Amino acid sequence: MAKFLVLHGPNLNLLGQREPEVYGTTTLDEINESIRVRAESNGHQVTCFQSNAEHELVNRIQAASKDKTDFIIINPGAFTHTSIALRDAFLSVKVPFIEVHLSNVFAREEFRRKSYLSDIAFAVITGTGAIGYELALLAAERKLTKQ
Repeated sequence: MAKFLVLHGPNLNLLGQREPEVYGTTTLDEINESIRVRAESNGHQVTCFQSNAEHELVNRIQAASKDKTDFIIINPGAFTHTSIALRDAFLSVKVPFIEVHLSNVFAREEFRRKSYLSDIAFAVITGTGAIGYELALLAAERKLTKQ
């Protein structure tokens, strides 16, 4: 059994109502439920956490190494492009992670094309909508079983 942590950054609590033409109509609760069902059906444990506050995400990343989290899936939202603190937290804990974005950040504004996390992530999944989280879970499961 693997232990997964799914982190959602700022404004993702508004999924389903926030710019549905960009982010889709699936809610955060629906995303979390689909991840839970998939992980548990494969015998894994998953915890989901959303915050609009950078320090809360940093605290949760730091806690991941202490609670023996095997893998993190994160959609850092706008913190992707601004947060050296999240980067430093990931480098400190050495828990592998996958960066997920619902929209194709490379087809959007120039500032969204810079990520402080991509170069240290195991993988980046972008532009696939809500299914990106499930793809990340599948990739993480495979990575853990092939170690």
